[in-house]
Amino acid sequence: MATKTISVDLEAYQRLRRAKSSPRESFSQVIKRAIWQPKQGTAGQLLESIRAAGTAVGPAEETLDQLDRLQESDAPTPDRWADAKKT
Repeated sequence: MATKTISVDLEAYQRLRRAKSSPRESFSQVIKRAIWQPKQGTAGQLLESIRAAGTAVGPAEETLDQLDRLQESDAPTPDRWADAKKT
């Protein structure tokens, strides 16, 4: 059986060691029985999936237009420290 040498930090090594079900279990066996979390998708991938499915999901066009108008008219909050800076 072919092998590959890897480097892990001390914390990872300790976790592997604690995960062994017996002193005779190898680190390879520990890794093979590990349950890996699936990779998280991106928002772009989600949008692509929705478009591919032909499903109309999301806010109505009028809502998006209203949000754009509100954002354009949005002003920054007043600087609470402006008076303190002058003194």
